[in-house]
Amino acid sequence: MKSSIALITLAIPLAYPQVAIAQTGESEPKPVAETPSQKSDEIEFSADSVDYDFENDIVTATGDVILDREGYKLRSDEVIWNRKTGIVEARGNIRSTSPDGDTAYGDSIVLTDTLRDGIVDNLLLVLEDGSRLAARKGERFSDGSLALDNAAYTACAVTTEDGCPKNPSWEIKAVKVRYDPIKKRVSYDGARIEIFGLPVIPLPGLSHPVSDENRSGILVPNLRFDSTNGVAVSVPYYFNLAPNQDATVTTQVFTEVAPLISGTFRNLDDKGAFQMTGYATYSSRIPTGAGGPLPDSEKGFRGYFETSGRFILDENWTISQSARIASDRTFLRRYDISDDDSLRSTINVERIDDSSYFSLAGWAFQTLRAGDPQNRVPIALPVIDYRKRFGETLLGGQTQIQLNSLAIGRTEGQDTQRAFASARWDLRKLTTMGQEITLTGFARGDVYNSEDNALNETAIYRGESGWQTRGIVTAAVDVKWPFVGQVFGGTQTLTPRFQVVATPAISNLDLPNEDSRSVDLEDTNLFALNRFPGYDRYEDNVRATYGLEWSLSRPNLSINAVVGQSYRLANNSNIVPEGTGLSERFSDIVGRTEVRFKDIVKFTHRYRLDKDSAAIRRNEIDATVGSKNTYAQIGYLRLNRNIGAGVEDLSDREEVRIGGRYQIDNYWSVFGSAIIDLTDAREDPTSSADGFEPVRHRIGVAYDDGCLSLGVTWRYDYDDTGDDQRGSTFLFRLALRNLGV
Repeated sequence: MKSSIALITLAIPLAYPQVAIAQTGESEPKPVAETPSQKSDEIEFSADSVDYDFENDIVTATGDVILDREGYKLRSDEVIWNRKTGIVEARGNIRSTSPDGDTAYGDSIVLTDTLRDGIVDNLLLVLEDGSRLAARKGERFSDGSLALDNAAYTACAVTTEDGCPKNPSWEIKAVKVRYDPIKKRVSYDGARIEIFGLPVIPLPGLSHPVSDENRSGILVPNLRFDSTNGVAVSVPYYFNLAPNQDATVTTQVFTEVAPLISGTFRNLDDKGAFQMTGYATYSSRIPTGAGGPLPDSEKGFRGYFETSGRFILDENWTISQSARIASDRTFLRRYDISDDDSLRSTINVERIDDSSYFSLAGWAFQTLRAGDPQNRVPIALPVIDYRKRFGETLLGGQTQIQLNSLAIGRTEGQDTQRAFASARWDLRKLTTMGQEITLTGFARGDVYNSEDNALNETAIYRGESGWQTRGIVTAAVDVKWPFVGQVFGGTQTLTPRFQVVATPAISNLDLPNEDSRSVDLEDTNLFALNRFPGYDRYEDNVRATYGLEWSLSRPNLSINAVVGQSYRLANNSNIVPEGTGLSERFSDIVGRTEVRFKDIVKFTHRYRLDKDSAAIRRNEIDATVGSKNTYAQIGYLRLNRNIGAGVEDLSDREEVRIGGRYQIDNYWSVFGSAIIDLTDAREDPTSSADGFEPVRHRIGVAYDDGCLSLGVTWRYDYDDTGDDQRGSTFLFRLALRNLGV
């Protein structure tokens, strides 16, 4: 039967045997009070057997021995405790655990009787986060820290899922390693990283944390090469400022241009979060439209700043903001930060409850497009929107009101102010035959004021200068009649839909058009009351829209399709350009088809057919075939609407996008993608493209086993804008689990 007692309690009669015998048969001795020092010296243990050498004062415990002192635990086949020297030696199946959960394994361990400090041969230390330290010899000190000789560290598993041993995909080897359990940090002397057993990266002075807690230090460097900037090495340093604040400062050094420094600051508190990021350098740049690097290049400060945040004031009120500003039009693309062609800055105060919404916002934009003057770019301030939804009111319908105001200004261009108030009433009913009927009534009153209208280069967008008003009244009825049945081993739903919308004639062209320019008929707006985006244009006259929706649902297969067209009593060419599919009495035919088979096939096709010739005016395909790890994607878009060159925002184009990934085995994969501009004079008369202009492609290989991620990607850009030159970029990615700072 296994013993389970306190060694200090056992040691009292062992140290004074004569006293114990003399007291036999006499009155019970008074209990001796246990002092605090005795209690702290107590070692709880259990073992199959215990032997005490009285002459040498040595306790030997054998058979699944477990020692426990102040959270330090030692387990082995045999433990020998020399009470004179205070040395505890363990042999066989040794396992030593600290209060923090770090576990050490070894061939033999020699400790003091505190179980904290001592020497271990052939040490394996499993840390709290699962990472491992191995060394030929290690010494543990009274504070729990370790000093290891000829040691190796890895955060990777050293066994397969079947329990068979395997080599880690990466490890750090060093002459000397120190582990601080209080700071949860490992420091190295003479360290090098070995990947797949090959020493690839020397890291003198390396240290890193071994816990989930954020700590300051150097993050993993990043390496890249491109034909414009040359070789680039990025070294980020992470600052843990507080439990809710951190910052990262990155220095990027290039072989062809001046260094670049960037920084990010993040903050999170009980009200919300925000972050700020900035880039800065002093280097040359080539203005957009310049003919060559010299003498057209300019040297000076270049940079970029962005910030975003959201704050919750109470259960209803929030404030959100974002800002993006660049020093010039090519900085973001030159340093591969972003491909955006415009930057947006906003601020928004919102209030939301169960039945209302209020927003006070401001918008500003910076254009990065070549040839697009910044002084013509609008600033919207303020933008006010209020909506209120009421319960069942008139005849049991739902009523919603909206108040909206907008002021748009330009440093050199048309300025516009707008305000409107609207009310909408909807009543939805189901008949006994299964039809779904929705009745809608809508009314809106607009007030506009604009000036410098002649500076607007597109005539149909200008409107009349000065104050203008407009009234809108719309009545609509929408009928759906779904038929549901079993077919092809699944359930199909066939839903004819018919809608009539009536609106008296409106003086649309007297008002400026700021937000309703990119009009295009498609399946998403076919049955909308107003097919224009925004508020500045509104469809008038009487029109009927008809269409058919069909769906099939089977196990692992779903198909959804919709097709439709509309007819107007009068054409719409006064406010809608030719080629948009809405300008004549009969609209073009639009539709969408979606097919999903398990998680293997995802297919979406959107189209618009010319009502007269059935020519394809819009042909858009997005398809993905394959699994999560191995797949192929294709995207194709052709807009062939024959829109005149005088209307901006509606130019035609044709392009194809392809991409894919192939999983070679459990860890290795290859991937690639390409974008090709197929536009020629048939789609866009102003285009100089020859019908096959590559825009960008990339090819890469990657490895990821959950502990090590590495990859190499080659990308080629074909666009030349200023100092954002065409050429190759090589990206090298390396991520090691747990090895960040």
